[in-house]
Amino acid sequence: MSDTSRQELEQLIDERVAAVHRRDSATLLRQHDDKVLTYPLLPPTVSRGREAIAASLDQWFGGYVDGPGYEVHDLVVEADEDLGYCAFLYHVSGTLTSGDVVDMWVRSTVVFRRQDDGWRLVHAHESVPFDPATGRALTSEPPPEG
Repeated sequence: MSDTSRQELEQLIDERVAAVHRRDSATLLRQHDDKVLTYPLLPPTVSRGREAIAASLDQWFGGYVDGPGYEVHDLVVEADEDLGYCAFLYHVSGTLTSGDVVDMWVRSTVVFRRQDDGWRLVHAHESVPFDPATGRALTSEPPPEG
């Protein structure tokens, strides 16, 4: 594993967190490859391409009157010279335009590929665990310690 590559990917995650706090779509979009494939938490089930990401970000940010808060926990980064992934839990919080309060935990894995102009996010997958007996999402549980 390349320590330099790992540090560069950790920096991209830090930039991502700061950009969400600022509702800065442009910074987030610069991290994405033109042909990025994502499985986001919010509809649509699958998004392909940077334009789809832009529309989703506008909708997500526009849904909040306060927030979204976005905190990354338990970050794991693995990378070689040209390919790397980051897996983490994130806590999202805030108040929606409807007045509903968001306070939930999400699992995320993002894959980056080094290109001529730097690292680009090529794949992302977000999910939440669920209770198989009820089918209900388990979003309010903080991550276990350790």
